[in-house]
Amino acid sequence: MTYYIHADKFFLKNVTEEGGYLEVQDNGKFGFYYTEDEKPAGKIVDYSGKWIAPGLVDTHVHGSLKEDVMKSDWTGINRLSEGFLRSGVTSWLPTTYTAGADTLSHICQMFGNHKGEETGAKIQGLHFEGPYFTAEHAGAENPKYLLDPDINQFNEWREQSKGLLNKISLAPERKGAKEFIRAAVNESVVVSLGHSSANFAEAKAGVEAGATMFTHTFNGMPDPSHHDSSISNAALALHNVTAELICDGHHVKKEMVQALIQVKGAEHICLITDCMEAGMMPDGDYMLGELPVYVKDGMARLKDGNNLAGSILQLKTAVKNLVDWNIATPEEAIMMASYVPAKSAHVLDKCGTIAPDKDADFLVLNPDMTLSETYLNGESRYKA
Repeated sequence: MTYYIHADKFFLKNVTEEGGYLEVQDNGKFGFYYTEDEKPAGKIVDYSGKWIAPGLVDTHVHGSLKEDVMKSDWTGINRLSEGFLRSGVTSWLPTTYTAGADTLSHICQMFGNHKGEETGAKIQGLHFEGPYFTAEHAGAENPKYLLDPDINQFNEWREQSKGLLNKISLAPERKGAKEFIRAAVNESVVVSLGHSSANFAEAKAGVEAGATMFTHTFNGMPDPSHHDSSISNAALALHNVTAELICDGHHVKKEMVQALIQVKGAEHICLITDCMEAGMMPDGDYMLGELPVYVKDGMARLKDGNNLAGSILQLKTAVKNLVDWNIATPEEAIMMASYVPAKSAHVLDKCGTIAPDKDADFLVLNPDMTLSETYLNGESRYKA
């Protein structure tokens, strides 16, 4: 049955509207927005005092709820998909860690064989974080599996995933990286640069070859320098590229978050969580792939070496943090967690905005940016 949402504010694709009505059609897709003066005839669902935003899109997330993309079976993956609705996430890209070729093949086959079967947040692709990284900045990636880029190997994985594998993060200084990037981009794969010791010239060459993103900017790469320009400087300086950013206040201090957003503009910042299996779980011991991790004080760290190891961030919290830190407006923060990630992953036709004939995946927010309710295909699926 078609109905109309009434609320105080609507974050639409190109404008933020005060008051009015948003049509949700009986096929689970959005219709038109109507102003307060155009009150439609039909069922009204009243959210006075609330704000309506597009569902969030997490394009770099490894797990949560003790589930992990690398080791969970399909039942566990679907549990993740359901759980992400509590985070305000309605679309996501399951993200791997660096692992052996056989393990990555198994994961591709699992997702390919169950394509479209998830019952919660929608899987809009598969993101390979690795294995084409550099050991110096491997971070929580297992260095024994690191390789030079190989487009033939990558295409085998893509075939096993039945086309789901649509994003890869790699180090641009690896042998053959430029050629790999060019070939992958020609097949509509999104290439992101990270876990890298690249200098400015190497990173620039990767972008000119077709890379369009930087992976969790400033993490897994040298710090920006005014003497020895690195991949971090490239993330700041190069035009028409999108920077992933973890806004938990630990991975990147808020002052640097502010600087990056000011330099790039909100339209080129993609909020991600990089969340691992300890997300939405209590402090304690966990695993990141094959590596033991402990969680304390809002951070996940490797037991061996104490490096930050993914995060336990929820995307709704990243959005709220930017507003609470006075770094972004609500409109900008929501855009960085919905429109920009969807656009960056080439899935904007499926998610990321409130627009006619798109799936009615949306959030009901309180004015303090906390989540009140999550809708999927026009149906309420989670209430805080």
